[in-house]
Amino acid sequence: MSNEQLADLTQPQRDRLAFVELRVRFIGEIRRQDLVTRFGIQSAAASRDLALYKELAPGNIDYDSKGKSYVLGPDFRPVFDFPPERVLSWLTQGFGDGEPMRLKAWVASESPSRLTHPDLDVLASVTRAIHQECPLGIEYHSISSGRTEREIVPFALIDNGLRWHVRAFDRKSQEFRDFVITRIKRPVLIRDAEVQSHERSDQDIQWTRIVELEMVPHPDQPRPEITEMDYGMVRGSLRMKLRAATAGYILRQWSVDCSPDHSLRGYEFRLWLKDHLALYGVKNAVLAPGYRSPDQNKGEQ
Repeated sequence: MSNEQLADLTQPQRDRLAFVELRVRFIGEIRRQDLVTRFGIQSAAASRDLALYKELAPGNIDYDSKGKSYVLGPDFRPVFDFPPERVLSWLTQGFGDGEPMRLKAWVASESPSRLTHPDLDVLASVTRAIHQECPLGIEYHSISSGRTEREIVPFALIDNGLRWHVRAFDRKSQEFRDFVITRIKRPVLIRDAEVQSHERSDQDIQWTRIVELEMVPHPDQPRPEITEMDYGMVRGSLRMKLRAATAGYILRQWSVDCSPDHSLRGYEFRLWLKDHLALYGVKNAVLAPGYRSPDQNKGEQ
């Protein structure tokens, strides 16, 4: 599809075609009803949009008569140049799926961006595997093991504030783990492999367990009332419910002092976890600043 062909279309048409591409590339399929629901158009108009996209981008989508949906074509080449931030916000928050044109900001602003972004082709394979509930063969690079070949069963994306991970069952270690998406190479969907019951997300204790955490202004920092204002505290504390699988990431991102005796120093530690025992059994609690397990605390007495 050339820029001239896109320019001849109306903005609403380009937005709908961009949505078609996102759905097929990152979810793996699209139906007429998806367009009808998203844009409030008639079924006939949705059919025309799908036919137009297929005409303008041959090889990008094929019709699956069995599933009655359009699926990713074998010769897919992206038409729209979506920034990774837009794709991830659409995948995780459900907005930003219009044509990725550069718009003028209403007010001047500046926000930090991640140092790296996932490769969109890798991300697309991961998200298609999640949506279609099928295993994914990957080449994975880790600091401890180097390059390894693995089969994983992914089911969710996790943002730790700096990098994107995929939560998955790892058939190599027979455990649920987080995999950094930028370390995944050569992903391949394994469509003919059955997902076993013990590999599903409802068997992931760290994912299904919800921990309740209470944070208060750090006792060794001045002006606790300012901290209460900054973090929207109610009666001097901030309560959060988090998945155990994400708790360590979030506590580190927020620079919460998780030591039992609020011993961490530094201006960044504005918050203190009131009860560090709430993290007992949370595997990634080791990421939380200052956290020591009850066993470690006993050994120091």
